[in-house]
Amino acid sequence: MENLKKTPLFEVYPNYNGKIIDFGGWALPVQYSGILDEHEAVRNRAGLFDVSHMGELIVTGTDALANIQKWITNDASKLADGQAIYSPMCYENGGVVDDLLVYKKGDHNYLIVVNASNIEKDFAWVQEHAFGDVSIHNASDETAQLALQGPLAEQVLQKMTDADLSQIKYFWFLDNVDVAGIKCLVSRTGYTGEDGFELYCAATDVAKLWDSILATGKEDGVLPIGLGARDTLRFEARLPLYGQEITENISPLESGLGFFVKLDKGDFIGREVLAKQKEEGVKRKLVGFEMTERGIPRTHYEVQVDGVKIGEVTTGTMGPTVKKNIGLALIDVQYATIGQELDIIIRNKPVKGVIIKTPFYKRQK
Repeated sequence: MENLKKTPLFEVYPNYNGKIIDFGGWALPVQYSGILDEHEAVRNRAGLFDVSHMGELIVTGTDALANIQKWITNDASKLADGQAIYSPMCYENGGVVDDLLVYKKGDHNYLIVVNASNIEKDFAWVQEHAFGDVSIHNASDETAQLALQGPLAEQVLQKMTDADLSQIKYFWFLDNVDVAGIKCLVSRTGYTGEDGFELYCAATDVAKLWDSILATGKEDGVLPIGLGARDTLRFEARLPLYGQEITENISPLESGLGFFVKLDKGDFIGREVLAKQKEEGVKRKLVGFEMTERGIPRTHYEVQVDGVKIGEVTTGTMGPTVKKNIGLALIDVQYATIGQELDIIIRNKPVKGVIIKTPFYKRQK
């Protein structure tokens, strides 16, 4: 573990029986009490995630918005103060540099949250494509992030703050909120398919915040959650993972993220290729499937129809909530229809599956 990057909570993990693994160069807990227990806690109560490995870039200046508009595919000009959007950020060829969140703190003041494995790459990319009056500060090392997710998230967090959390709508946020005596940016966002909040605070304060939330939430059954359940939760809700559903070789249109590509907003990096893709139609498409024979699909397993390779699995597992072996696969578009039968090649044998509607899981509002 010596050579791995560590979040400010690394020393706290053992107190909660965190089982540490190497996750893209970071020492992070894959589980605490067990993946299935943790998954169930988030679906039915609430769970707390350390996501301090995520990156934070602060973009300021009179040309901050113009720069962000050039970098991302979504339209940040529509943001009000205190609002956030999700967006892919693309290369010229339409492949994805990263997917990220943009928070508008005020005119000329934005926070961009990027994936942990891409922090340096993203920072270099936006610096390379910056122009005019803009300052980009990589605040990742001084910033920590927790996510409290699940149907009881608001109830638990409300006990710790005077701010009225019920007033924070989905993809909106409040800044400088006092949570258990710690200044936080609190946003109603998350990566689990459940209601919940993401809290950003100073790295030096996060251990206290973590302990406080778990102590406050104990009577409501709040558990610490590791990477294992983070993946099964996001996957059931069909939320993409960078490096699997979206990569430098997979465009947002191919991965079903066309809603976040605003071709009419003006020019942005990758627009020309994406506009052409939209006009001509994509050749590959991301689909969800369930296994109809016994077997668990895994990333990179080949997908065939009639003995011919038509694509590969991007993510697959047993869905703990839906109780089925399910997967996402990027396949040739002519086969991407509900009800299409597939063969997933598991240990050199074809195992039957069928394309179904996604998301696999949707919470009851």
